[in-house]
Amino acid sequence: MKYTELTIHTTTEASEIVSDIMWNYTDFGVTICDRNDIIALQKSKETTFWDYMDDDLTADKPSDVLVKCYIEEEQATTVISAILSDIRNAQELSGGAIPFGTLEDTKRQVDGDDWIDVWKKHFRPIHLGRIVVVPEWIDYAPTADERVVLLDSNMAFGTGEHETTSMCVEWIQQFITPNSVCIDVGCGSGILGISAIKLGAAKAYLTDIDPIAVESSLHNCQLNGVAEKAVVAHSNLLDDTDICGDIMFANITGEVLKMLAPSIPKNLKENGVLILSGIIESRLEMVKDAYIAVGMEVMHERRKGEWFSLVLKRKA
Repeated sequence: MKYTELTIHTTTEASEIVSDIMWNYTDFGVTICDRNDIIALQKSKETTFWDYMDDDLTADKPSDVLVKCYIEEEQATTVISAILSDIRNAQELSGGAIPFGTLEDTKRQVDGDDWIDVWKKHFRPIHLGRIVVVPEWIDYAPTADERVVLLDSNMAFGTGEHETTSMCVEWIQQFITPNSVCIDVGCGSGILGISAIKLGAAKAYLTDIDPIAVESSLHNCQLNGVAEKAVVAHSNLLDDTDICGDIMFANITGEVLKMLAPSIPKNLKENGVLILSGIIESRLEMVKDAYIAVGMEVMHERRKGEWFSLVLKRKA
């Protein structure tokens, strides 16, 4: 089978947005090539994976981030047009708050299925405290204290690799208690809700307005054997006043988080914990102010890379 490889030149800040849009249109893989990820690993005090690195990688100069996806050749013209349109719409909606770079696109034809196996070789288990996120095709033996979250990366909307997701998973481990009821707003792959159940939550409500994300979450809940404890809804679950959680998490953008602020308290118990992520620095105070205004108290703040996360509590 022949495929078209589409490459978009963008920025670190916009790479996840471009990647998510691509995942809406392909089941054949999306990759992000960002030199900043290599630099971060090189600077890490915990581990380094090489003993030589090209000096150009650490040079203080701008560099495009390349986001690639693969599309069946017969559908390429229509699908690529839709992807580029969605990316331009996302750029407009950001109002200039997120730099998208040149958005130059290049295309090339790829023969055969060998590249799929090469792509899969780049994915390894991701350790986030007690949670280990494992691609479903990898056989991983956890330690006694680890909880494995299997993900089908062909349907991914968050794998734990990105700072926004990893911060959420780390916060969940800190605040989860036995029998907690959790609400995952904008669930994507379902990684947060599934992690909460694996860590002891009695119930997790997962909601997303994207039908493909809902399909992905349902699939991953079944893959992890947590479907009986998970409710996945294709809706804005915050419209349902009968559901009230001990812990709520939302890994979205700052603008959307601000928009959701008036709705959230009614779905969160008194003294309930709210975990927010996906916030860039220029939107941090805006998000804080929005939630303080509706009776939330900021407890913790954390930064990873360009992204911030917050933990808030609903005042009694």
